[in-house]
Amino acid sequence: MAVTRHADAVAPVRASGPFSIWITRHAHTSVAALSRLARQPFASLMIILVIAVTLALPAAVNLVVKNARSVSGSWDNALDFSVFLKEQVSASDAEALTKLIGQRADVESVHFISADDALAEFKQQSGFGEALEQLPENPLPHTLVVRPGPGNTSDSLILLQEEIGNLPETDHVQVDTEWVQRFHAILDIVRQAIAIGAGLLGIAIVVIIGNTIRLDIENRRDEIEVTKLIGATNAFVRRPFLWTGFWYGLFGGLMALGLVYYGIHLLGGPVARLSGLYQSHIAVVSLDLRESAAIIGIGIFLGLFGSWFTAARHMRRIEPR
Repeated sequence: MAVTRHADAVAPVRASGPFSIWITRHAHTSVAALSRLARQPFASLMIILVIAVTLALPAAVNLVVKNARSVSGSWDNALDFSVFLKEQVSASDAEALTKLIGQRADVESVHFISADDALAEFKQQSGFGEALEQLPENPLPHTLVVRPGPGNTSDSLILLQEEIGNLPETDHVQVDTEWVQRFHAILDIVRQAIAIGAGLLGIAIVVIIGNTIRLDIENRRDEIEVTKLIGATNAFVRRPFLWTGFWYGLFGGLMALGLVYYGIHLLGGPVARLSGLYQSHIAVVSLDLRESAAIIGIGIFLGLFGSWFTAARHMRRIEPR
């Protein structure tokens, strides 16, 4: 009697592809590296905390500059300049000049303030209304408040002020924008200093992670020699240390984000009180998604680079005896 084999009795064995094997090995190695960090919680936490503080410092200072630029962006009227016309210029001529200047491409708007309106406003705000009533005539000239267009540069603003100041109807141009330009120049210097400081702190993170990986390699020297003795390559031996650097960078970046957001939370109350005192709306600008992802990405990159550089350097020195 012939023995027949059922088609489902023996399942065909499917060999895994090279990509599946690569993913599986990396998954096992990443879990093993994470478990190794968990077995040394205090030491791992100290290293992660150092990385987090190092990443949070430039991020926090950059956030301060970002908020300063946001606040200064609402000072559009600070870029306005006043054009005082000559006494003989009539109101109709001043209105015509207002329309003429407003047609310029480098001017966003022009506001005409007549001499009578300026005197009435001055009486109301100065508190010398009764004294000003005794004046034989209005001493204030017609005034134009010119707001430059947003596309102007510092040089074009100066050129615009000079051209309006040279008009025959113009008596004097008052400019109060120099302090704003100085403020933005200071912010540019601070941003450059942040970039330099962030680079130095990044080198510090690489050194910290590299030194930690070096100590880990020395502690596992015998294990590495045995692994190489049975034919393991340097890339295979280097893999768990790369994952260790990855976890250090990832957790350091996440903790840095937590520190920055906690600092924003602490500033919420004082900023709200300051906004109430000035009767204005001042909101703290937080990190956007791109900046948050950049902090985590930089942490991971520095962790991987520090671990790879150190592991690649020391793997060549460890050979089975």
